[in-house]
Amino acid sequence: MSDMISGSPRIDTSKRTWLIASSCAGVAGGVATAIPFVSTFQPSEKAKAAGAAVEVDISALKVGEKITVEWRGKPVWILKRTPEQVAELPKLDGQLADPLSKRHPDEFTPKYAQNEHRSIKPDVLVVVGICTHLGCSPVDRLQAGPQPSLPSDWEGGFLCPCHGSTFDLAGRVFKNKPAPDNLPVPPHMYLSDTKLLIGEDSTKA
Repeated sequence: MSDMISGSPRIDTSKRTWLIASSCAGVAGGVATAIPFVSTFQPSEKAKAAGAAVEVDISALKVGEKITVEWRGKPVWILKRTPEQVAELPKLDGQLADPLSKRHPDEFTPKYAQNEHRSIKPDVLVVVGICTHLGCSPVDRLQAGPQPSLPSDWEGGFLCPCHGSTFDLAGRVFKNKPAPDNLPVPPHMYLSDTKLLIGEDSTKA
């Protein structure tokens, strides 16, 4: 499924963060790494409005797939995890810096996502794809098993190529990594079983 991007030329703080993310990805993997990250987005009228909530149809999202949308100039990942991936999450708690997302909950994890799967629905992860270390963008390492720069018992997740921080499939950071916090969960809510609203939730007036 295609990703989406705002066409707005205005550069604000969140846009700078995203540009830093693209730059870091380029340092780690060359210019070719940074260009696809941006070019895979498509314009969204709602995303063009500063701060506007973004409605996303996930009806076609298959198990194991991830899509990226833009909210406030930031890439938001939506991943549909397999039942096996969800079942594996609690087993990783001992390896994680903040397994229950108790650190800075107001900033990084809404109350409805303060659980081991960090989501409203266990199978659907919604996180901001920006590393909490220096604002780089992690890359997908969704498949389990040994891979370059990853441990031999890797169960799937995300790797920040800039400084080596690793996150599990709930966006939780592993211990002894540069990133101090889990990937942020943006405010969001379900409008229906197949439609998400990114940027607002039912706790807001």
